[in-house]
Amino acid sequence: MYNFKYKNPTKIIFGKGTISNVANEIPAKAKILMTYGGGSIKKTGVYNQVKNALKNFELFEFGGIEPNPHYETCMKAVEVAKKEKIDFLLSVGGGSVLDATKLIAAGTLYKNGDPWKILSEKDRITDALPIGAILTLPATGSEMNGNAVITKNATQEKLAFGSPKVMPQFSILDPECVFTLPDRQVANGIADAFAHVMEQYLTFPVNSPIQDRFAESILITLIEEGPKVLANRSDYEAAANLMWSATMALNGLIAVGVPQDWTTHDIGHELTAFCGIDHARTLAVVFPGVMNMKRDNKKDKIIQYGKRIWGINKGTDNEIIDLTIQKTIDFFESLGIRTKLSDYDVSEHIIERIMNRFKERGTKMGENTDIDYIETGAILKSRL
Repeated sequence: MYNFKYKNPTKIIFGKGTISNVANEIPAKAKILMTYGGGSIKKTGVYNQVKNALKNFELFEFGGIEPNPHYETCMKAVEVAKKEKIDFLLSVGGGSVLDATKLIAAGTLYKNGDPWKILSEKDRITDALPIGAILTLPATGSEMNGNAVITKNATQEKLAFGSPKVMPQFSILDPECVFTLPDRQVANGIADAFAHVMEQYLTFPVNSPIQDRFAESILITLIEEGPKVLANRSDYEAAANLMWSATMALNGLIAVGVPQDWTTHDIGHELTAFCGIDHARTLAVVFPGVMNMKRDNKKDKIIQYGKRIWGINKGTDNEIIDLTIQKTIDFFESLGIRTKLSDYDVSEHIIERIMNRFKERGTKMGENTDIDYIETGAILKSRL
């Protein structure tokens, strides 16, 4: 196991009826900017719950944040935050809203020119507005980490950044928010959380049995509980287990002391940037290709995953790996998520554009930094 440091200061408030607690978590005289997406929180009643809870605060609103949030939209919110002298941000929505809020928090106090440099140049964040979150969609894990992914619409770029300065001070997780979600969002959330675990787990062994078992417990829970939520949206216990699994998948705990991959996410971001494919669906497409391409490097962990998660105990190493990859594909497909690029009308022309972008950037990915633009092309072409 590798050396590591771990600290997670985010306070989690979990359970039904907890949204009303938000007023107790924000400084009494704070000027709040509430951020949200396309307005679904108004249909579900979450909006009114928040407004009622914060009736004694000076509250401003900024809606319209997109799935795969746009940098341009974030900068409009930064203008509002500066104009109104906002001193607290409250994200009400899923991971996209919270990712955008993290950039708004950093961008409002950024002193080094264009805040896009936070993403494009990995410029260090030295200060940010404090953030709280009310999570309405289990998926990204953004509610308990300092990471965010933002799309610049003008250049079709989707890039990530991370900083402890933008970790939420608190996150309220009410599983009843899951009750009103459409199938597509639930399925995407399950796949997203699953892929988050796999990026940290499916690498190579470093004698880290605690992290492995933590990761495997999340995978098994997603496999068992996710379909229950899809079948019966009002199953509170299943919704609670799904929501907590998605949070645990990316709060840093299973990442400590182990190598990480993130190739699938890096490639998937480009598919979203160029084609607008749902983030989780790009992961379901790309991950089997990465598993197959790196089957030798990842052999020990793929076999461990196949045995412990899917109960595959017979066959040669290659037979176990093949069946394990197929079981992973079958799981994504069982959620209603298609796993081939041809299902999304992605052409070889798009693959060439992604390869060229990675070539220009000198991109090297994977736990061994051995996946370049050529291997990226092979991975994608194998998923046509």
